[in-house]
Amino acid sequence: MNEPKPIYLDHAATTYVDERVLNIMLPYFSEVFANPSSFHTPGLRAKEVVTEARSTIAKLFNSRDEEVIFTSGGTESDNLALFGIIRAHAAKGKHVITSAIEHHAILEPLLHLKKKGEIELTILPVNREGLVSVQDFEQALRPDTILVSIMMANNEIGTIEPIADIGRAILVWRKEKATPYPYFHTDACQAAGTLDLDVEKLHVDLMTVNASKAYGPKGIGILYVRRGLKLEPLVIGGGQERNIRSGTENVPGIIGIAAALKFAQDEKEIENARLTKLRDRLIEGLLTIPKTILNGSQIQRLPNNVNISFLDIEGEAAVLYLDAEGIAISTGSACASLSLDPSHVILATGLSYEAAHGSLRFSLGKRTTAEDIEHVIKVMPDIVAKLRHMSPVNLDMKYFA
Repeated sequence: MNEPKPIYLDHAATTYVDERVLNIMLPYFSEVFANPSSFHTPGLRAKEVVTEARSTIAKLFNSRDEEVIFTSGGTESDNLALFGIIRAHAAKGKHVITSAIEHHAILEPLLHLKKKGEIELTILPVNREGLVSVQDFEQALRPDTILVSIMMANNEIGTIEPIADIGRAILVWRKEKATPYPYFHTDACQAAGTLDLDVEKLHVDLMTVNASKAYGPKGIGILYVRRGLKLEPLVIGGGQERNIRSGTENVPGIIGIAAALKFAQDEKEIENARLTKLRDRLIEGLLTIPKTILNGSQIQRLPNNVNISFLDIEGEAAVLYLDAEGIAISTGSACASLSLDPSHVILATGLSYEAAHGSLRFSLGKRTTAEDIEHVIKVMPDIVAKLRHMSPVNLDMKYFA
């Protein structure tokens, strides 16, 4: 019996390492391997390549080299931004603003700090498409607001948030109130391969990026920190990364993330156009199945994201049936895959608990072909029909209202 051709549609969870990136990284495991903090020649060579990688990333961000801080990944960068600002500026205020659809790496730390009494937290709602209202944001601002954290693009439903508009609103607030606060952070992990990361155009003070969503290695991330911002470090020790993030530098990872981001940014226009066509075809095909609805924005949407709710099925069961067909997808964030609770993102858009349980995320990538998309469209109706036949419920479409 022939095994089905594997079709990987879970790039929002993680991507493979681009072969070009891997080849660039390889010498830094066994040839240029010394500690960049060492003063001997091998150490200075390692320091030199880290400096070059930092400069490459700074150019992509339209930032200064010293504003690029390397971390172990997106979660650490998010945590460093939150804890670092909140604790370093506690005397100036306790109010923080975020959105209801943030990644767990943002929401969980903020809820933890709220529970401990370190902050007062405003969680902004989103509309049916998952968009934060700039007007709602402006109304939430307070004199004691010290930090705002809104993601650039949602990892589950693909909605692209109005980051530049929020940034401009913050600039107006600062000028009117004659204050440097609030600082503005965005989690750009899902956006790194497809959207512009120019921090001046975005008007952000801190930005999180990781490599594993942009065909780079796992275990490496970046926190952009605007010059002059004071952060309380999470990791204290040798004083690396301007005393903001101690620890021996992950030289292969740093080389890898610089290469991956450079390739992604250089090629994003052509690849975005290709993925958008595939994405729209998949949406069109899946929405022909009765009792289905697209989650997220139809317009302000990542080019590789399709999130559909299928009423009267369990998303986890659909993932298993598709896996048997050689198709890898997810029900939402990979970081929450151990939980059987419905997606907090889908619920935040106003869908019912029942509809949220039937949501599936298809996230496309460089190896995705038109044939892959047509195969998914072909097999999905039968899978949904089987699951609905076994389902004890038959809900009305009002649950999509």
